[in-house]
Amino acid sequence: MTRLCVCEMCSCGRHRCTHPTTALYSKGGHNNVVTEYSEKYPAYKGHIRPKSLKPQQEYKAHQNGMDGTTTFRSDYVPYKVMRRPEKPQAEYKPKPGQIDLGTTYKQDFNQYEVQPFVSSRPKERAHTINAKLDTVPTYKEDFRQWEISRREITKPDETYHPPTTKFGNSTTFQDDFIVKALKPRKSYKPPNAAKLSDAPFENVTSSQLSYVPHPVEARYVKQVEEYKPSNQPFQDLTTHRKDYQGLPGQHPKSCKPEALKVASDMPFQSNTEFRDRFQHWPVFLPEVHKSVEYTSPTAHMDLSTTSHSDYIKHQVQPFVSAKPFLLPKKSSVPFQGNTTMRDDFQPWDSHRRTPFRKQEEMHRSSGKMEDLTTFKAHYIPHQTKPSQSFKPHNAPLRSDAPLDHDTMYRTEFTPKKISMCPASFESPPGFVFDNYDDQGHRFFRKLTSVDVKDTPKEMALIA
Repeated sequence: MTRLCVCEMCSCGRHRCTHPTTALYSKGGHNNVVTEYSEKYPAYKGHIRPKSLKPQQEYKAHQNGMDGTTTFRSDYVPYKVMRRPEKPQAEYKPKPGQIDLGTTYKQDFNQYEVQPFVSSRPKERAHTINAKLDTVPTYKEDFRQWEISRREITKPDETYHPPTTKFGNSTTFQDDFIVKALKPRKSYKPPNAAKLSDAPFENVTSSQLSYVPHPVEARYVKQVEEYKPSNQPFQDLTTHRKDYQGLPGQHPKSCKPEALKVASDMPFQSNTEFRDRFQHWPVFLPEVHKSVEYTSPTAHMDLSTTSHSDYIKHQVQPFVSAKPFLLPKKSSVPFQGNTTMRDDFQPWDSHRRTPFRKQEEMHRSSGKMEDLTTFKAHYIPHQTKPSQSFKPHNAPLRSDAPLDHDTMYRTEFTPKKISMCPASFESPPGFVFDNYDDQGHRFFRKLTSVDVKDTPKEMALIA
């Protein structure tokens, strides 16, 4: 009895068996035919698999000894290195004679006799007694507090007192410097004072003397030509409107097959694994927690605070400032607003100067300008004729025969009946589920006369 898998029964190429994870131990020793290619492909004898020329990724150790020579070692030429000769240093020869170490300070300094410092502090004397030392000194028993007076300082006064006599050692600069009286140099700069003139200011310029006014002519205004519309009608015919003419034709027929509804008389099997294995659990509505209603207090609320109850109000007068008010001081003397600028400045009588204009060298003509050019004078208008076009007419070729719009696809197309893929059903018609494979393949076997009694619906579908 032949068994078929879902992968083998599929005719549309969209259905495959769900392959589970690889099992550790296979249940059977025979190989399952998974594809049609592996079942129908004939095995040839004497066929040897071609040897791969790809090198193996293995580490090959070098058998010979390693040569440690490099390009640097082979090309390097050693040279004999000599030490660089040092420059001999000249021997030091002291100069003959004695060095004069005398300075002006040693020559001019007067040495004074200085006595060593004698300290007035008495020397310490150690008093030693051979008697036994009493642990309680007389200082603790017989001590009496006396009035202590400040002891005079016996330290000699070492403050610096400058000498009263003048230091008589003069320097070489003081001896050689001769004080000379400086006299200020006489300035020849003229005084920066304005020289006032009694003559009136002459404000007549050469422009005012040489300028000759000329009469200005009125500007020539060109007349605007009136627009004259054309008497001929407007030609709005384009090449598209002229050359395009509609051709009689028929609408192309659609070669698309009719969309037939694939229906089946079998009742729809809406059972799923979720519906079969789902267990209904009792569901209860969640309990709604009722909030406690707010009830306002019935007793009177005491809004008094410790500040209101313990506060004592005192009669306090406002603060009065003892600082006298500063009144503005007004003076009866008139304000003196004269300045040196107002006193020394003398305004002059100035007049506005007329603009300077250059005298015209060319004299303008008084007549009207003749704007006629040589082009306007010699131009003769001619009547133009459009050039004849030798371009062929872009008119379509008309024919009375109907358009042959048949194609090879339309002539050779044969409609085929659309069949349902048997693997799309949960249990393919005409087959009974047999068992599962360790790789996840589901195998079905054909119905027999024994199975027909149990499944009358499926036999009806086969018929």
